[in-house]
Amino acid sequence: MKSLISVLTLSFALAGGAQAAAPYLKTQGTTQQLIVDDQPFLILGGELGNSTGSYLPNLAKQWETLKAGGLNTVLIPLTWEQLEPEEGRFDFTLTDGIIRQAQANDMRVVFLWFGAWKNSMSTYVPAWVKHDPKRFSRARNGDGQAQDILSAHDPDTLEADRKAFAVLMAHLAKNDPDHTVIMVQVQNEIGMLPSARDHSREAEAAWKGPVPAALTAYLTKNRARLHPQMKALWDANGAKAKGTWAEVFGTSDAAQEVFQAWGYAQYVETQARSGKAAHNIPLFVNAALNQAGKKSGEYPSAGPLPHLFDVWKAGAPTIDILAIDIYWPDFVHWVQQFKRHDNTLFIPESNRAERAEAGAEAFYAFGELDTIGVSPFAIENLPRDGRLSEAYGLLKNLSPLIAAHQGKGTMRGLIAPVDGEGKVDTTPQFFELGGYRFKAVFVDPWTPKDQQKHATHGALIIHTAKDEFIVAGSGVTLTFEDPKGHDRIAIDRIIEAEFIDRQWQDGRWLNGDESHQGRHLRLPPSHFGAQRLNLYRYR
Repeated sequence: MKSLISVLTLSFALAGGAQAAAPYLKTQGTTQQLIVDDQPFLILGGELGNSTGSYLPNLAKQWETLKAGGLNTVLIPLTWEQLEPEEGRFDFTLTDGIIRQAQANDMRVVFLWFGAWKNSMSTYVPAWVKHDPKRFSRARNGDGQAQDILSAHDPDTLEADRKAFAVLMAHLAKNDPDHTVIMVQVQNEIGMLPSARDHSREAEAAWKGPVPAALTAYLTKNRARLHPQMKALWDANGAKAKGTWAEVFGTSDAAQEVFQAWGYAQYVETQARSGKAAHNIPLFVNAALNQAGKKSGEYPSAGPLPHLFDVWKAGAPTIDILAIDIYWPDFVHWVQQFKRHDNTLFIPESNRAERAEAGAEAFYAFGELDTIGVSPFAIENLPRDGRLSEAYGLLKNLSPLIAAHQGKGTMRGLIAPVDGEGKVDTTPQFFELGGYRFKAVFVDPWTPKDQQKHATHGALIIHTAKDEFIVAGSGVTLTFEDPKGHDRIAIDRIIEAEFIDRQWQDGRWLNGDESHQGRHLRLPPSHFGAQRLNLYRYR
């Protein structure tokens, strides 16, 4: 196992000498990696409940659970109302306390800025903003009714929120020299309710104004790569590319959602530029997903959703990642859409940490989509002996190897997809890697079918050397053939991989019953494990 050991052991060496650069994103092959302390960093994270980190004594009670869960990063909200309780007076007690507690527990932090919006609403803004609707305009629905949502088109709201965010980022730059905070989310699940767009006085004036040239230029230049829904709208209405929003895009709900998305993106862009000028670390925004059959406004309209990516990319280029919050059962369907040529996958919030499926989803996302990290929600509720803890333990040890192969086409992720109704598709999957054709089966051959939960079965496979692969995960069985049909393919050896004393070592040899006498590689569904596979050809 020398080739694997050398890669992983070397990657555990700490960078010496001068202080490491601030966290940043770096391109490797077809993806980007998060670089922390000058090394690729995979976020094995969890997001705390909204209120868990708002009181330091309560937060202090959570770290044992987080550490037992195998996390290396915790995502924690920071709210505008707690940071700036009075206009111009900033209180960093909570900010600094979170950083100190994380450092004491060897954990990184991603702050979630709950500024003007959290889950569409404006419930975390300071009281001095809430009580001054004349200065800080509320968004209005199509009937003109004020909502508990600040208008993205109000310059006073933008300036106050921008200033607070810039002060926060400047504070981190000065008071977090060890880069405990590795990323920051700007706002939280932006979206307009209950209509497709804001109808406030400021929004109406913007709607009657010209479509910005920056948007039309972007859509024209990138027409061939536009999301199909955006491309259809642009081709149908945007040929002249000049005029008011209604003249260029029409007045449909889809057109009004484009207008609102541009407003949100421009708001966030102004905030992001100001924040990065103070502290240049990766910034992202997250999306609350739409549902099939729902109209914009029935879901949070105009957030950074796949069909609006092109608007957001044009309107907020300073934002590094458009990220997914995924609570729907069809995980594969959604996360695939957030991995694009111009967008790295990050999953800052996924459905309930205690879900048994979370571990398999993590293996799939790292192996198939080169994600920089995963983070189930309500991580403080994670069972200490749950499957996610076991999955994170294995992924932590595999992280240097995964990082070495990201973006190079030498790694695949495997999972049985689930549809929107929760039905699991256990159809075998086929793929080619390293000159071999693999068949992946998600129904374990040696476990009674009624005792299996197939949505918890997932794996990743890495082509590490000629005829050699590392396979890790749970509940997946692989068989092999020559994609050209010339040779017979057989197993040279399968060796269980064990991580001992910070190094990978050969464990049990599995060429007998465990591989059905050389017929397959099997990852038992009872636990997460890793195996080294060597294949050979004969005729």
